[in-house]
Amino acid sequence: MSEVLIITNRTLCRDNFLVRLEQLAKAQPKAIVLREKDLSEQEYMALAKEVIEICEVHGTTCILHSFVQAAKALQHDAMHLPLPVLRTLTAEDRKRFSILGASCHSTEDAKEAERLGCTYITAGHVFDTDCKKGLPGRGLGFLRNVCRSVSIPVYAIGGITPENTADVLHAGAKGICVMSGAMTCAEPSTYLAAFEEKKHEV
Repeated sequence: MSEVLIITNRTLCRDNFLVRLEQLAKAQPKAIVLREKDLSEQEYMALAKEVIEICEVHGTTCILHSFVQAAKALQHDAMHLPLPVLRTLTAEDRKRFSILGASCHSTEDAKEAERLGCTYITAGHVFDTDCKKGLPGRGLGFLRNVCRSVSIPVYAIGGITPENTADVLHAGAKGICVMSGAMTCAEPSTYLAAFEEKKHEV
């Protein structure tokens, strides 16, 4: 089973965004995380409704990002949050999500996210990436320490390619996150298959 989380960024997408997401959902990633933080709550909710439907058709999990009220309104139970937002949720709100993730940048972040009820976390950025120009990647040692500090699945993010996937998994990550490649690749199914092929080299 694929352990690739697709992180969306419609501003990188050169073709129709919903068509691109349909292609990605059809390729069966672990999940699609709808991360479009620049939208208003209402705009996000309208987009999320369409993306959830697309994912449901293809049996792919859709994880909403940041907009807790939108998730509540849509009665959607999968959510990813920046850690500062996660901290503001009540215990009742956290429990409403059967899938709850947080973005972590240290072992301390990871431990806190686990204490707050997360079912998985993302950890990064691991390698240098254009998304974080000028900020060096935290490296495989950082990832290894995060993975050892928690018992929930860790998904590595930042500069992950098919070529370094085996290294990331060997460091203890359950899977990986991709964004720009997923938004711009010529053929989504071929792109995702390349990660699957390389993970067996661990």
